[in-house]
Amino acid sequence: MNRFMRILVMFDLPVGTKKERREATQFRNYLLNEGYVMMQFSVYCRICNGYDMVKKYERKIERHLPNKGSVRMVSLTEEQYSNMKLLVGDDLENEKKVNTSNLSVF
Repeated sequence: MNRFMRILVMFDLPVGTKKERREATQFRNYLLNEGYVMMQFSVYCRICNGYDMVKKYERKIERHLPNKGSVRMVSLTEEQYSNMKLLVGDDLENEKKVNTSNLSVF
């Protein structure tokens, strides 16, 4: 049974002031430091080893939310994620399918 899941974090943050730009950058950098990769502008993705790990990262994100804006998170099974269709454009290098039997998640 494949337990791998994906977290998608989508956000729309204000960047009108210097402080808002700094907060948006800090949030983006936080996601990158936590192992998320950018799928497209303001949409980041991370693989997790099961539901418990998803909940762990959900709590971590909640502690690092910016003061303003909109941040959404959804978790998907690896099967649901692999059924995502790219309607226009090309797959990014970091979106290439991997053999999860050889994948280690810490």
